[in-house]
Amino acid sequence: MSVAHGTLAPMCGRYAQTRAEDQLERDLAIDRILGEHPGPSWNVAPTQDVPVVLERVEDDGPQRQLRQARWGLVPSWAKDVSIGSRMINARSETVLDKPAFRKAAAKRRALVPMDGYYEWQANERGPKTPYFLHGAEPLAAAGLYELWRDHSKADDDPARWLWTVTIITRPATDSLGHIHDRCPVLLPGHLWDEWLDPSITAADEVGAMLVNVPEPHLTPREVGRAVGNVANDGPGLVEPVTPAADA
Repeated sequence: MSVAHGTLAPMCGRYAQTRAEDQLERDLAIDRILGEHPGPSWNVAPTQDVPVVLERVEDDGPQRQLRQARWGLVPSWAKDVSIGSRMINARSETVLDKPAFRKAAAKRRALVPMDGYYEWQANERGPKTPYFLHGAEPLAAAGLYELWRDHSKADDDPARWLWTVTIITRPATDSLGHIHDRCPVLLPGHLWDEWLDPSITAADEVGAMLVNVPEPHLTPREVGRAVGNVANDGPGLVEPVTPAADA
């Protein structure tokens, strides 16, 4: 995807996240907030900074943190950050095998909060039709995070570490599969603790968690084509399309 030119991203390549910092803190049982919250967005796009939830082992034990990370995972061994634009998603079927993701899958799992996500349905003729897929409650997608050391910065520079994240996807096997063949792995609340648990590192245990995630029950809503341009933002993007609004 070329963010600069506003072209469409692969699944999952756009989503909405409008919850305020204090609401995320309550909803996801955050112990500590780190960094500056990027604010609400109805058109989150790759390479932007996004809120992520993770657990780190601190001096007093595991701590659930709300941090900001750039969307598009940059492996620790990458020569530069450009690879991140191609790493916005990780397939659940191969995440434990791919060199870019397997270490993060074992040790650096995260939740990516979202209100819902966008998908584009292909048509026999004409442009693709955008939909906003959402549930009865805000969503939390399974993600992986990484830290990349920028060796151009001094050892005492707080910006020497870049935090990045990817969203795990799975085949869409429910009734929404007709819109797109893949969807994010959306974790219900009772699975958050296990997914974030830093003591779970065995590949078979992580694989079992992914296999046992239930299918989401989402509602698709056709929306206007304005969401296809990353320069557009605002609550109108998630509103149902009408002939007048999409003309």
